[in-house]
Amino acid sequence: MKHLAAALCLGMIAIPAQAQDRLTLMLDWFVNPDHGPIILAQELGYFDDAGLDVEIVTPSNPNDPPRMAAAGRVDLAISYQPQLHLSRHNDLPLRRVGTLISTPLTCLVVLADGPVQEIADLRGRKVGFAVSGVQEVMLDAMLAHHDMAPDDAEQINIGWSISPALMSGQVDAVIGAFRNFELNQLQIEGTKGRCFYPEADGVPAYDELIYVANPERMDADAIARFLDATERAAGYILNNPDDAWDKFAATASELQTELNTLAWDDTWPRFATRPAAMDAGRYARFEAFLAERGATQGGLSVDDLAIDLTAKRP
Repeated sequence: MKHLAAALCLGMIAIPAQAQDRLTLMLDWFVNPDHGPIILAQELGYFDDAGLDVEIVTPSNPNDPPRMAAAGRVDLAISYQPQLHLSRHNDLPLRRVGTLISTPLTCLVVLADGPVQEIADLRGRKVGFAVSGVQEVMLDAMLAHHDMAPDDAEQINIGWSISPALMSGQVDAVIGAFRNFELNQLQIEGTKGRCFYPEADGVPAYDELIYVANPERMDADAIARFLDATERAAGYILNNPDDAWDKFAATASELQTELNTLAWDDTWPRFATRPAAMDAGRYARFEAFLAERGATQGGLSVDDLAIDLTAKRP
C-alpha cells in the first residue's frame, strides 16, 4: 500500500499544468481607469481561473485597435459602439462581442461660468471636436434638438487638446470630451466645467466602450471565458470600489495621479456588470440614427454589428 501511495503521488506530480488559451487584447489607448475590470481580472487571477493567458497591449495610434482586430493581429480590441458602425460600413470584418462601459461617456463640455449656459447659446460660437466623424454627427444632432442648424456654430478640429482649448478661449465648447476625465481635469486646473449629455439631447444611448473581434477568426469559447472573468472583476469593483482602486493603481506608478483617482470614482459605476449581454435595440437604434443624420447609408442589421455570446452557451 505504501508503494502504491508513493506511486500515485509521483504520478500526480508528473502531471503537467493544464495549458492556458492565449488571448491578445489591444486597448483603445494607454491604461487608465476605463480599463478597471480588465486589469483587476488579471491581478485577481480571474483570467487564470478561466484558463486564459491574456496579453494586454496598448496601441501607438488610437485608430489601430479595430484594424488590428479585423486583420487578426490581435484577438480582441477595445473600440466604441459609434465607431463600430462606421467600421462596418467601411467593410471591416468586426463584431461587438462584449461591453466594457455600458453608458455614454462622451459629452459636450463648456465652462460652468462661461457664456454657454444652454445649447442654444452656441449660436455664433466655436465648438471644438477631437475626431471628425461621429463627434460631428452627435453635435449636429444636439444642435438640431434645439432647432439649430450645423452651421449655426463654427466647428473646429482641435485634436486632443480638449481642456486647454476650452480654458484658453480658443473654443466655447468641446464635443468628444469624456465626462469622467475632462471635467476632473478642469477641476484640477481650478476651472469648473459642465456637461451637456448627448443621450439627453437627441442622440440615442449607446455603449461607450466595447470589445470587438473578427468573427471569422475568433475563438468564441475563449472570448466567453474572458467576459466571464471581467464580469467577476466588475462585480468585485462594484462591491469593493476603494480596495479595487488600490489594487488597480498599484499596478503602475503612472496610474497614481490625482486625475486618475478622481476619474475612478466617476467611472466604476459605469462598468458593464454583464459584459456578454447585448441590448439589440441599442444597436438598431444607433444604426438608424447614423443613417438619418446622413453619416452612413444605413441598412446594417444587428447581426451585422454584434454577436450575443450568451445565446451560444448552454
